[in-house]
Amino acid sequence: MKKLWLLFAGMVAVFSISVTVLNAQDEEATSNFSVGADIYSNYIWRGSKLGTGPAFQPTVKFNSGGFTLGVWGSFDANGYAETDPYISYAFPFGLSLGLTDYYYPGLPVFETSDTAGSHALEINAGFALGGLSLSANYVVNEAGGALSSGGDTYIQAGYAFENFNISLGAGNGWHTADPDKFTVCHIAIGTTKTIKLSDTFSIPVIGSVILNPDKEQLYVVVGFSL
Repeated sequence: MKKLWLLFAGMVAVFSISVTVLNAQDEEATSNFSVGADIYSNYIWRGSKLGTGPAFQPTVKFNSGGFTLGVWGSFDANGYAETDPYISYAFPFGLSLGLTDYYYPGLPVFETSDTAGSHALEINAGFALGGLSLSANYVVNEAGGALSSGGDTYIQAGYAFENFNISLGAGNGWHTADPDKFTVCHIAIGTTKTIKLSDTFSIPVIGSVILNPDKEQLYVVVGFSL
């Protein structure tokens, strides 16, 4: 686990140096740094509800070409907190590869042991072509503090039509009632509506209905992006 965590930290450090060099080479360029935030009625992740009540989900990231380095989080008023650093690269032909570190504030940030580790590292692969999207995700380490036994797997397929989108996902470990059982845990249909507030400012509103047949739960979620 320590080797994996050092690998992730090394990737971030190397990429941060690259960011500094790129900025020094082109001081007049538009900033590649960006911030954003989403607010959702509930945080539903791969068919499971995390936390209670409205979730505030900020993002800070840096983009350069196909590279992205960022941190995403989710927080609610009832104490749920999640902070996920990630790094990814998107190729021009639709393939993307990445690594996500799932960390939960309140746990010791430098704890990396199997029994009490606070970081679960997940490798990600995705492919997009037109409206079709495919993704595969695999947690590579055991981290007791983050409640990961390692080997957690999740795959998802989706398609975006003109006015709505659908997705189907299956997994095991974190994602299912029986961690050893690989089964469908996410079936969703969603849509997006843009609310125009002025000539220069509008807010996209996202709505989804999500069924988890494994846990026998049905959710409706609405949110907006800033």
